[in-house]
Amino acid sequence: MSATSDNSVNSSTSDTFDPRRLARVILPKRGEPRDVRSLYIVEDESAPGRVTALSRTSASIPAGTEVSFETYFNAFPASYWRRWSQLGEVQLRIELTGDARIDIYRSKIDGSRIAVTGGVVETDDSGRGTAEFTVSLAPFEDGGWIWFDLTCESETTVHAAGWYATVDAGEQTLVADAVVTDPGTGEKTTLHAGDTLPAREPRITIGIPTFNRPADAVAALEALSSDPVVDSVVDALIMPDQGTKHPADEPGFAAVEAFYGERLRMPVQGNLGGSGGYSRIMYEARHPERGTDSPFILYMDDDIAIEPDSVLRALAAARYASSPMLIGGQMLNLQERSHLHTMGEIIDRGSFMWTGAPHTHYDHDFYRHPLSDRGEYGVTPSGERIDSKDLHRRIDADYNGWWMCMIPRVVADTIGQPLPLFIKWDDGEYGLRARDHGFPTASWPGIAIWHMAWSDKDDAIDWQAYFHLRNRLIVAALQHEGSPNGIIASMAKATTKHLMCLEYSTVAIQNEAMKDFLAGPDHLFEILGTALPRISALRKNFPDAVVVPSASQLPPADGGPARLTEIPLTPLKKITTLVKVLRNNLRPADPHHHEVPQVNLPPIEARWFSMGRVDGATVTTADGRGVVFRKRDRDKAKELATESVRLQKEVLTRFDEMRQRYRVALPELTSTEAWGRIFEPESVGE
Repeated sequence: MSATSDNSVNSSTSDTFDPRRLARVILPKRGEPRDVRSLYIVEDESAPGRVTALSRTSASIPAGTEVSFETYFNAFPASYWRRWSQLGEVQLRIELTGDARIDIYRSKIDGSRIAVTGGVVETDDSGRGTAEFTVSLAPFEDGGWIWFDLTCESETTVHAAGWYATVDAGEQTLVADAVVTDPGTGEKTTLHAGDTLPAREPRITIGIPTFNRPADAVAALEALSSDPVVDSVVDALIMPDQGTKHPADEPGFAAVEAFYGERLRMPVQGNLGGSGGYSRIMYEARHPERGTDSPFILYMDDDIAIEPDSVLRALAAARYASSPMLIGGQMLNLQERSHLHTMGEIIDRGSFMWTGAPHTHYDHDFYRHPLSDRGEYGVTPSGERIDSKDLHRRIDADYNGWWMCMIPRVVADTIGQPLPLFIKWDDGEYGLRARDHGFPTASWPGIAIWHMAWSDKDDAIDWQAYFHLRNRLIVAALQHEGSPNGIIASMAKATTKHLMCLEYSTVAIQNEAMKDFLAGPDHLFEILGTALPRISALRKNFPDAVVVPSASQLPPADGGPARLTEIPLTPLKKITTLVKVLRNNLRPADPHHHEVPQVNLPPIEARWFSMGRVDGATVTTADGRGVVFRKRDRDKAKELATESVRLQKEVLTRFDEMRQRYRVALPELTSTEAWGRIFEPESVGE
């Protein structure tokens, strides 16, 4: 520890960009509820006062108060910096006024706490001082965080605090061949494994595609412009507008447009989905004539709430990485803001489906189970016990969602553009492709945005189900080695469940997904803008895709079988329930229950064991804004099942052929030339 006083410090050092700062210690906004505050500070709830944030980086703490910063946003994820960065140590700096003691702690992979160092902050005559503590990263190979606790004997003001590197960012060593393109001329240079890139400058281009979310888009621009330190590293902000409701028509847009000036670029294009929006961002950023020379491109969704310091943290992690890599921001739940989606995801190589990485658990609540909680608190559906200790492990991910992901320019120059997949799997495929070229991905704790939870969406059964399956098969053809039996088995199981749940529209569009996969890669650009209208039109033929504002607009439900929603937990109960479901589905449906529903169910209860035993039921949509009237149709179910079995068999027998075709086509599908024909057909034709 070193502690110094400085009478000349009159403003927070957090107000300016420091290239060695890895993360500012940030405070909750005023008015945040206690569960959200738990992401930033741990307070003694029995204390007479509480921490008062003076700004996002400064706070007033009452005398006699102990505050811990062992929190998601303010503890330092040391194991990630140990694994991926050039650094061997990290330094904590705190500027404060008052009589206070700082104690530094670290954790091990099992969450156990170890005291590191500490001391009283030495101050000048005015009571102001700066303390510095340097901690080695050596003990963090497999996991662990570093944090500090503050004990205030007198009223204390924290002016600024942060985690810092003790050296400048250095060269990055390539682990595989890479391509570097001159941003001005477009001239390409091939580098080889072992070659180095000079230290990257702290500059980024931010890309946010938007589609009919003008208020969200403007809010994202406002959040980014609200922090002058974040703004100081932004070269350009590219926001492709793919909708019919434009941010330019939204109140507040004029102010952010004036703020950004020429740095804000909003190309207008048809709805090409997320992949079309993100590919346009990369295309524009890398364009030789009008692009940027930013070393990094930061992808973000438009329907998010931003913690601005996450931008700076992602930039620091990317610059200090020992070799170029993708830095993923994690996703917090916008509706339950203390909940983390997951610490990292992988692709299951058996079923080729995304899933949580080993030792991760979905929907962790940091308020009820903070980093300090080492106890078990639940069981997953598969019987795995859940505890908070796993939060201290370093999690290795295959990819990161593009709700927030920092991509070095050298990665884009080497592996090309995203695939033309419209939505779903474009981020997963890009992460896997980058990994294959020596550019790994880390989902980095403490770098995060808030995003709408998947539980509030019907994307597994609505029109998006087509893209889920088609694109999963495409990416599997590009990435999966060995037998596709696991993929086919997973598809067959899902189809069976959809049919039991009377989700006939889902099966119908998934059959279309298999047909389009089998049609090969040559038509992907052709259907990029037409697949969605075609699939939407097909779904209109099925009652389970027609949303009614309320079940009250239909006849009252007249009752279903006894204990319909009782979950079968034992093997015997599952078998007997399955027999009842099969028996019901083998007989013709009662036409009466196509007019009068038997039951009204919320989505959590609309499962195979309940829906499979009725002939008609309303099911509330995931967002709670309406219902669909699902109607059992034995003949339609048989027709869809027969076609699905035929197509699954064809996918199985032709998978090796499709593997070859998609892999041969990959360079063209991800080329700037091919995307240029989509984005600028007129200029390409000249």
